[in-house]
Amino acid sequence: MVSIKDTDGIKALVTEEWSEWTDSITINQEMVNTFADVTKDNQWIHVDEERSAAGPFGGTIVHGFYTLSLASYFLGQLGPQIDGLLGVLNYGGDKFRFLAPVPVGSELHARDRIVEVTFKDSGVLVKREVAIHVVGNETPSMVLESLTLMLG
Repeated sequence: MVSIKDTDGIKALVTEEWSEWTDSITINQEMVNTFADVTKDNQWIHVDEERSAAGPFGGTIVHGFYTLSLASYFLGQLGPQIDGLLGVLNYGGDKFRFLAPVPVGSELHARDRIVEVTFKDSGVLVKREVAIHVVGNETPSMVLESLTLMLG
């Protein structure tokens, strides 16, 4: 654990090494259907199991934006552990890419690495590269540059 006041310790969090994997979560068809209903994205490749079975992916696939939304779930399991925080805010993201489909029924997990820290009057802005993978797949399904403002 590093203190929010320890600028050298914060800078040392930047690394090219990936973290350990998070816990995994399995995405089922009911979850995808609920996401489709909420977002009004009912494209057949996500919700029509019969039609999708004959489609390009051999079954339904998880929405890319559903996969992106899981970043919050996974980031809650990832570091850094910083002492002395007044709060943590999702500051957004610089870019994200969908690199491989996520078949419904897949188990997902994630890992990250801190690529940049910027000191601000209100705290530290941490940029992390997050990779969400189908368990067992080397290629990530999605990568994201996530920004978190650690208030201190």
